[in-house]
Formats: sequence, C-alpha cells, structure tokens
Amino acid sequence: MNRTKIATLSLALLGVTGAAQAQNSVTLYGVIDTGLGYVSHANANGDHLFGMISGNLSGSRWGLKGQEDLGGGMKAIFQLENGFDVGTGTLNQGGREFGRQAYVGLSGNQWGTVTFGRQYDPSVDMVQGITGDNYWGAIIATPGDVDNYDNSLRVSNAVKYVSPNFAGFQLEGLYGFSNLAGATGQGQTWSGAATYNNGPLALAASYLYVNNPSAGRTTSPAGGWNSPSSDSLFNSTINNGYQTAHSIGIARAAGQYSVGPMTFGASYSFAQYKSDGNSTFTSQEKFNTGNAFVNFQATPAMLLGLGYTYTKASGDTGAHYNQVSLGADYSLSKRTDLYAVGAWQKASGTQKDAAGVTSSAQASVGSYGGSGFSPSGSDHQEIVIVGVRHKF
Repeated sequence: MNRTKIATLSLALLGVTGAAQAQNSVTLYGVIDTGLGYVSHANANGDHLFGMISGNLSGSRWGLKGQEDLGGGMKAIFQLENGFDVGTGTLNQGGREFGRQAYVGLSGNQWGTVTFGRQYDPSVDMVQGITGDNYWGAIIATPGDVDNYDNSLRVSNAVKYVSPNFAGFQLEGLYGFSNLAGATGQGQTWSGAATYNNGPLALAASYLYVNNPSAGRTTSPAGGWNSPSSDSLFNSTINNGYQTAHSIGIARAAGQYSVGPMTFGASYSFAQYKSDGNSTFTSQEKFNTGNAFVNFQATPAMLLGLGYTYTKASGDTGAHYNQVSLGADYSLSKRTDLYAVGAWQKASGTQKDAAGVTSSAQASVGSYGGSGFSPSGSDHQEIVIVGVRHKF
C-alpha cells in the first residue's frame, strides 16, 4: 500500500505537545473504494438492486501509524485505523471511531513485536494474505464469511506477539481478554498462526477460538452473539441461526505459488459452532470450505482472476454452497485502479434462521450479507460491480 510519509507532523493532531524527532515517524494513509453494482435477489422478497456498493476490493479506511526509535534495536509503535462507508460517510465496525485497528506496543529486532489493543487475529495476518481475498476482497470470500475469510471479525482487548522472521518462518499468537469480572474464561478469544514464505511459495495455517459468555445470552430469538472480545461473524442467512453458539473454533490453511505471470492458490477451513444450554440449537454446526483461485498478470497494469469456493454445512442442518467469482483490475497509477468483479452462487439443502426455524438454504455471495443483501429469498444470487479504488 502506498502511503504518504510525514516527516514532521504537528503533534497537536495527536493531542500531545512537543515536536517529532528525526528518528521518529508518523504515517497518514488510507484507501477509498466504491463502485456501482447489480445484486440479484437482494432481499427476502427476491427483489433485485442496482446502486452504489462500497468496500469491494478493500475496506475503505484512513489511519495513522508511527514509531519511535528507543535505541538498541527497539522501537515503540502504534496504529489507529478507522473504517467507513464511502457512499454514506458512516462509520463501519459497529460505529467505532477506530474500529479496524487501535493498538500500541514495542518491537525489537531480536525478539519480535508485542502489541496491545484492538487488532486483527493471526489468521487474518498470516493466512488471508495468500488467499484470493488479498486480491479480490469480498466477492471471492467464503459464503457468509462463516470462517472469517474476509475479516468480518476483529479482536478487542487483545495482546499479540509476532516473532522475528526465521529464514522465511514466522509465528504469531493472540489473546483477547473478556474483561468480565469474576468470569475471565467467558468471552475470551485466542488464536495462533504460522507462515512460511520463500520466493514464489507461501504457506500458512491458523486456529481461532472465540467464546460467547452466558450472561445476556438466552434461548429466545432475542439472544445472540455477546462476546466482549470478538466481533460477530453473523452477517448472513448461512450462519444466522447460530448466533447463540457457546463457542466458535476455526482452523484454516492456505498455500500460494507464483510462476511467471500466473499465481495459483488454494485454501481450506473448518469452522465449528458449538452449543450449550443457552443456545437455540442443540447439535453443533460445522462448515467445511475449500477455495481455489488463479490470477493472470495479463499486462503490467492488468490483473485477471478466477475463483471457486465450495462450502458444506453439516451437523445441525445440511447445506451446500457453490460459488464462482471473476475479477479484472486495471492500474491507472500506483495509487489508483479501476476494477470489475462478479460472482454467482448456488445454494441447496437446509439452513436455520435466527429464530431457530429450519428452511431451504438461501444464497449469500461472499461476505456481502453484511451489506444488507441477505436473506436473498432465493437459492441463487449474482453480484456484478464496477468500481474505482484510490490509495493514499
């Protein structure tokens, strides 16, 4: 990502006094991404939609990040990142001022980095970057984003450790505190990941565990996801029936290989939604997802992509989701590009809604259910978007 370096920044902007030192830096950066799109079966009545859709290849954001050299190979670091909707100007991530990221920490050349605050979990940091989502965003994501493929979930009150790079190997771990007095184990989040990058080959694997506390969660339809440490993954009809889950465990693995103008990638995930006495479902629900993509760098400015995703739900209900995604991205400059993306999804079998009622499976392309295009009212859905993205 291209960012504008600010060598000297008035610290009044940061709410403190003094002047930036030569060995310190603050970076202002951002992404603005929006387009015009068509969505078939965009609501429960099956109506179609044509309008403005934001955050397609990248979630729109602006942020500040900086560091201070402490000497001896150690530095203090921070990052504040805001997410917003271009079309309406409203805040994303539940209306948080810095909902994407907000952390401070220390980094050392020999021992790695420790940060504290609201952060991405290790599966996003290490696995997402070598999947099709890194190039094509929400359009290629797992149906309903049931496995956090497209980063619907972030972790609050989190401590994260990232190891140095050892000849291409790197490790990362995170723990998110519930901050619940007398119930530390309820509402916690923890995650770990490992990655290997060596030239054209990249491999990564991760595991994420999220606990939903009993307090405020009941067996009535009004109950739902109540974790104080992790955001909700319940953005579509595909997993809305499991908002009262006791816990969610997600294992992911991915690989990517580049040769000439071609990049090939594949990933697998297993997401398990477990119940307890406060849940509206009794049998655990499992989602197995396989994803593959291929990119072709047709010219230095033009990237073409094709992706396929298959998701199978089993346990409490049984459903199958087949999704094909296409993308074309043309760079006008290092900062500005035009894109066209599209996807088709077919659903079959049964799924459960938020009230616990089992019905026929409904399609929900990628993670667009969070944009209001779910329930679709149909077993198939198509989305086509043409847009522009600018980075600064």
